[in-house]
Amino acid sequence: MKNSDKWNLDKLYKGFDEEFKRDAEGLKAAIEDLTSYSKIEFNSSENSVAKIETYLKKKIDLEYYTKTVKYVSLVLSADNENSEAIKYRAQLMQANSSLSVPETLFEKFLKDLNISDLVANSQFLKEHEFILNFSKESANHRLSEAEELVLSKIKMNAADSWSNLWRELTSTLDVELELDGEVKNIPLSLVRSLAKDSDSNVRKKALEAELAAYPKIEKSAAAALSAIKGEAITISNLRGYESVLNMTLKHSRMDSETLEALLSAMKEFLPMFQKYFTHKAKLLGHTNGKLPFYDLHAPVGNAEDMIFTREAAEKFIIENFMNFSEDLGSFVKNAFANEWVDWYPRKGKVGGAFCSNITSIKESRVLMNFNNSFDDVATLAHEFGHAYHGDSFKDSTPLNSTYSMPIAEVASTFCETIIFNAAFENATEDQKISILETNLLGSSQIIVDIYSRFLFEDEIIRRREKGALLTEELKELMIDVQKQTYGEALVDYHPYMWLNKTHYYNANLNYYNFPYAYGLLFAKGLYGIYKKEGASFTQKYKELLTATGKNDLYEVGKIVGINVHDIEFWREGLREIEQEIEAFTKLGL
Repeated sequence: MKNSDKWNLDKLYKGFDEEFKRDAEGLKAAIEDLTSYSKIEFNSSENSVAKIETYLKKKIDLEYYTKTVKYVSLVLSADNENSEAIKYRAQLMQANSSLSVPETLFEKFLKDLNISDLVANSQFLKEHEFILNFSKESANHRLSEAEELVLSKIKMNAADSWSNLWRELTSTLDVELELDGEVKNIPLSLVRSLAKDSDSNVRKKALEAELAAYPKIEKSAAAALSAIKGEAITISNLRGYESVLNMTLKHSRMDSETLEALLSAMKEFLPMFQKYFTHKAKLLGHTNGKLPFYDLHAPVGNAEDMIFTREAAEKFIIENFMNFSEDLGSFVKNAFANEWVDWYPRKGKVGGAFCSNITSIKESRVLMNFNNSFDDVATLAHEFGHAYHGDSFKDSTPLNSTYSMPIAEVASTFCETIIFNAAFENATEDQKISILETNLLGSSQIIVDIYSRFLFEDEIIRRREKGALLTEELKELMIDVQKQTYGEALVDYHPYMWLNKTHYYNANLNYYNFPYAYGLLFAKGLYGIYKKEGASFTQKYKELLTATGKNDLYEVGKIVGINVHDIEFWREGLREIEQEIEAFTKLGL
């Protein structure tokens, strides 16, 4: 029997039933218990080891109840108008906001303690040494208990609400589009997926319709973005960080030296990508060598042979993951069999794709807007890289299962690389240009477009410090940063790219752009090691993924002999892409 096109969430809950309601109350009770314990026990340093052990074990127990939060989030991602989920989201956010109190008390309790002494007297604490040191350092940026509680409750009704507004605006926006002689109202996510359509006329009409629809929501989206970044600035200042970027780097377990090396290398290689765009323009028949934006994502080559049904996509991914390691292949085969994927676009469903790792049930769920292209197959592999990363923690405690944004993109990009290389190796000559171009398009988005997004966010944060962000200002700035990164290779630019990217509107994350570039180039470094070491690398790879839960990025790199401070490491990954571009420019149709 064919599996459903929608994901199965029964492992979490079968609906907003009595079990869900009981666990929602359980979450509230567990947080209250943790809070009460912290207020009583963290007033003195006596019996510090025992107190900390008890606190951490209570936090681990609390993880079971957080599956209520995951369930609500997943339901709303697939159906943004689900009234029950909307109701419970508010309740659960209210409960979660209270966690700031015990976390504040715990971090301040650690502030004057010697972590080395603590872990020397407890194997359990030794296993959690990294998170203890991270929490102790975080105490330097904590406000008072009362201030933290007020801040968390305000946040729930401030940036979080603006984020939810943006999600509702974009997931329910109907776009008027004429196709096959008939005017239809189509969800934004579906219209945007037409950017990859094989028909240039469809691509052009879809982009024009998309741009024409945004004015309906642009002012509301600009207000949301302004509020979210304004809150980030306020929190950064209150906590004593140098800047929002500095705060992000701390949370990312990354230092400024690494970011500077990464961004500098990316900027150096922008002309290389512009050469790729110019050649793609010529292949698509644009004799001036400039690419219209509607053709940026256009398929090139023998696209007809690169169409994948859902069943073909599953088979292709399983077989080629098996070739890397039986562990990875079997993991994904099980995921497909147990309906972890929500496949197709529909009204009320968010656009794009993501993977949600659910620690409490040791599983993941993947959201797609699958459109049968090879690029979609690569995206599916990417998301299962995230899922496999989550699976690497199945024998770890939840406290050692949290990794930072930049390293989050490594396993996903590594899995994409497996799929691209397998497809290229087995392709006909006619297909190779399509595969190579799809790969280069992905790389260009992660280097060129991501760099434009970094420049954009860095600038809007600076401007937001002086006042609210206005719609026209955002559109002008977006075009300006695209000109800086894409250069003269494009005919036109996309003034609303700030509106359709979910990363700008996540109330809990800022600068969710450079992590993608980090993931791409770090993964290329790992894949280079795999090519040298072969099958023996697979176990080292799994160990590296597990280690990401309790190390900073510099130490993670050292595990496999990578120095992330060295700009030459990042250049090496970019030179690999440069070789692909050189090969691409020698191909013709």
